[in-house]
Amino acid sequence: MRIGELAQAIGIDVETIRYYEKFGLLPAPAREANGYRRYGVPQLERLAFIRHCRALDMPLADVTRLFNFLDQPSRDCGDINTLVDEQLARVQARLRSMRALEKQLTTLRKQCTAPHTANKCGILQELVSAAHGEACVCHTT
Repeated sequence: MRIGELAQAIGIDVETIRYYEKFGLLPAPAREANGYRRYGVPQLERLAFIRHCRALDMPLADVTRLFNFLDQPSRDCGDINTLVDEQLARVQARLRSMRALEKQLTTLRKQCTAPHTANKCGILQELVSAAHGEACVCHTT
């Protein structure tokens, strides 16, 4: 199949496939006599693997590390566990950050509980105060 067909089959952009090739995650495919790239099931499966890892928000460097394990199946998988533990820690840190952001926005939202004119909006007043370097309710904690 050609690159457009591969992209459609896996659900990613053609440019993403080219990027993965340049990054070294996807080996360069065979070329037809006319110069077109020719992809097959191995590239489709490899892209599906990459796509799944990316859906888990794994960095491409980690995907590369995982491919190294696939290429050397007799290696100990302890480093794979470490890789996933590190990714889990990154996700947990982002979740904590998102919870803090949610709390800040909730606090900010409470500054304007009824419709007013914009010049009396508590939310706008807080944001303007913060822009002037003053303390704001959403960053007190």
